[in-house]
Amino acid sequence: MSNNPTATVTLTDRNYLAEAKMRNHFTVIDEPLDKGGDDNGPTPVEYLLTAIGGCVSITLRMYAERKGWELGKITVNVSQKEQLTSEGIKKSLVEEISFEKEVTDEQRTKLLEIAGKCPVAKMVKGATEIDTKITT
Repeated sequence: MSNNPTATVTLTDRNYLAEAKMRNHFTVIDEPLDKGGDDNGPTPVEYLLTAIGGCVSITLRMYAERKGWELGKITVNVSQKEQLTSEGIKKSLVEEISFEKEVTDEQRTKLLEIAGKCPVAKMVKGATEIDTKITT
């Protein structure tokens, strides 16, 4: 059996409600009412933002523990930004990271560098190829 992460998502027959299974965990995905869903769960984009924030915070905690730095709670706010350009709407993500404990300027610089090494963020930035197939 492979140790590679997997997720199975099944779109139900209830508008945009999807059921997802990851390892032994279950969750739902939906769209808000104004987009035709029933608002039974976060949207796919909200899950993506959550995955990035979770990965960044865990990556920072692991690094800080190796260095012996006490950061306290780590909060990562991730939001999607849309900007109208001459080529159309450009979407980007904004991360705002804060720590419960004070950090030095040197720690802040290093932690900012380490945040960029989060595996999920690296995947989103284009380092991961997606091979799509339709199976029977």
